[in-house]
Amino acid sequence: MASLKQTVTGTPEPVDPLALSRAVNAAYQNCSIARVNDHEIRMSVMTGGFPWHRHCDSDETFFVIDGELILEFEDREVALRPGQFLTVPKGVRHRTRPGGARSVNLTFERIGTEAIYD
Repeated sequence: MASLKQTVTGTPEPVDPLALSRAVNAAYQNCSIARVNDHEIRMSVMTGGFPWHRHCDSDETFFVIDGELILEFEDREVALRPGQFLTVPKGVRHRTRPGGARSVNLTFERIGTEAIYD
């Protein structure tokens, strides 16, 4: 969906995730929009929940830019509003869902991180 454009000199162009999210009509869209060293920034637009999972080799940080995101853990849940973020340590089982009709968030994780569904 999103791609980073670079000039001939390699200078990056600004990325506006909120503007990119407005073009998403799917119930769930998750795409990489930038790379930082060995990590990537992914934009997630969701209208429904994502299943229980964990990441064995990487922490995962969620930063909300629109709507509300609920992170569920085995013992509690946390609601994040725009401008807030939370880091889920590697190995911690969690799932996400929007707190309202739709949420848009950025996730920061190691490139190639695999989700283990259980």
